Amino acid sequence: MHVTHITRQRYKLSQHYQIFLYLFLPLRPNKHNDIMNLSAKTLAEHLSGKVIGDPEMEVSGVARIEHGKPGQLCFLANPKYEHYLYTTKASVVLISNALIPAKEVSATLICVEDAYQGIASLLDLYNTLKAQQKRGRSFRATISWRATLGKGVYVGPFSSIGKGSVVGDNVQIYPGVHIGEQVKIGANTTIYPNVTIYPGSIIGVHCTIHAGAVIGSDGFGFAPTPDGSYKKIPQIGNVVIEDYTEIGANTVIDRATMGSTILRKGVKLDNLIQIAHNVEVGENTVIAAQSGVAGSSKVGKNCQIGGQVGITGHIVVADGTKVGAQSGVSGHTKPNAILMGTPAIDYRTYYKAYALFKRLPEQKDVVK
Repeated sequence: MHVTHITRQRYKLSQHYQIFLYLFLPLRPNKHNDIMNLSAKTLAEHLSGKVIGDPEMEVSGVARIEHGKPGQLCFLANPKYEHYLYTTKASVVLISNALIPAKEVSATLICVEDAYQGIASLLDLYNTLKAQQKRGRSFRATISWRATLGKGVYVGPFSSIGKGSVVGDNVQIYPGVHIGEQVKIGANTTIYPNVTIYPGSIIGVHCTIHAGAVIGSDGFGFAPTPDGSYKKIPQIGNVVIEDYTEIGANTVIDRATMGSTILRKGVKLDNLIQIAHNVEVGENTVIAAQSGVAGSSKVGKNCQIGGQVGITGHIVVADGTKVGAQSGVSGHTKPNAILMGTPAIDYRTYYKAYALFKRLPEQKDVVK
């Protein structure tokens, strides 16, 4: 079958999507050295933005604003990088409507409601198109005859799927993935290489699990005995990961002792995170790298947890809580609290205390 026909069947791209495909694919001049460029006007129309400057200014690639060159599109979302707006060599810069330049800008500007969301939308589309979804099952994969696979599933070499497992449509299972028995994986989920998913785990639709993650390993449960040793408490529960969740590389989510360890819809976990048994993480909460949540704690929805944060067991972190990096949360929190330090306290109190603490060496002779 002709390549063009396959492309049309798989993607059915509209003319506008094809334009984006040409914009963001790596630039490789063909034998005629023709490169498709897009104008600021065209980009603004797709983003529902407005152009300040030359609407016919063309770009053929993207770059960070500090490295922008002629013919490239950049974006500015963080105010601390505003000074680059006045020095960048980029042809077009995407900015938010709220930003009013303090100096003259040589680049053509595209103003949108939210520059970060705008560039995220474009890059997401680029990533989708670039991926060219894989299909088929490697003959080097091991798939139980009692497993059920949906349409358009890809199973890479040396992956295995246990009996009774159900894999939804268009799931991407990369090489070296182990999926145990009675696992359920929703449609359009992507599982990157060397992920291990223990038996009984449930994963929703449109999830992403990055390389090396472990889903459903035993929770850390041991009972001390009279002779000073420890008896293992069987962990008979499972892990439930709801829709649109992303799990970072080498993150571990333990199965529950009984019941379920649950990540609610839209949770985003960075790399190298430990989620212990019977933990529940609420909708749209984000947790940065090297953080850990101890057993049976409940983290609310829309929380933002910084890197290397420790959350002790059996507590409730209320909805909307924000915790600064390297903090330790040892008790229940109030909704929408902003905490720092160990043990974590209100960030304003923390900064006042820190201002005094860092001056203690010079004050040691004054304070008797």
